[in-house]
Amino acid sequence: MSYREGHQFSLKNIDLSESRGVDFGKHSLDDLKALWRSTLNSGMHGLCFSLYEDGQGPGNDITEEQVRRRMEIIKPYTKWVRSFSCTEGNEFIPKIAHEYGIKTLVGAWLGDDPEINEREINGLIKLANEGYVDIAAVGNEVMYRRDLTEEELLNFIKEVKTSIPQNIPVGYVDAYYEFSARPNITEACDVILANCYPYWESCHFDYSLLHMKQMYHQAKSAGNGKKVIITETGWPSQGTNLNEAFPSCENAMKYFINSQVWSAKEDIEMFYFSSFDESWKVGPEGDVGAYWGLWDKHEKLKF
Repeated sequence: MSYREGHQFSLKNIDLSESRGVDFGKHSLDDLKALWRSTLNSGMHGLCFSLYEDGQGPGNDITEEQVRRRMEIIKPYTKWVRSFSCTEGNEFIPKIAHEYGIKTLVGAWLGDDPEINEREINGLIKLANEGYVDIAAVGNEVMYRRDLTEEELLNFIKEVKTSIPQNIPVGYVDAYYEFSARPNITEACDVILANCYPYWESCHFDYSLLHMKQMYHQAKSAGNGKKVIITETGWPSQGTNLNEAFPSCENAMKYFINSQVWSAKEDIEMFYFSSFDESWKVGPEGDVGAYWGLWDKHEKLKF
């Protein structure tokens, strides 16, 4: 079984206000859970692939069997999958996705280690030339983290562009505002790959949909007519609040519904973050880091 068009449940038929989204006031908690399930079952454009189980994290080699097991779980729900690296087992993600008829946004994870960067770029080029890449992402938030200079990133983008088939769009993933601040990078991209997180900007849930719309349109304005894809957005289901942004099961369900309805109505390509909870993310992101998944760390749907 894989994603199929034509589900009876239609996101485009749900009322969505300009600012706050779906009117959840008339829904009980059970109604909300049912609407969340119906939204999930209607299918997504894209989903970020969570690779790691408890006790695993970047630096661990992941088996093909583990990737395949998780791909089997998500395949009925998404048309695209996004991967973040081309080494340590991540290279299995686009290969298995294509087996199941799922398209791929494949990323090379770049940082401040030249040897790792070389392996990642070579891995992305190899996967693309073997036919497993539908969109190539050269780096993720390296400008945000200040791991590379603009010139270094631009050189990597150029290397990938000149080494893979010309029909594969090449882009770079970063926070939406970086594409306004760095026009040379924006110009080098075939497609704008923007991460949009109202939560990480301390946005109260009631205004989260409106803020995400503003993020998207800022990236779109910077792109000067280039396609903009939202490569990450989501809301944590547990953890410590970030000022006015409160993690909770209810907010996570509501945010997922709002984002899916809005993207379906506006025909916006969006990758939801994320598929499974991953415990290792507590380190870099605090306690909320472990709770961004639609499925929990045991691979069970949360709601």
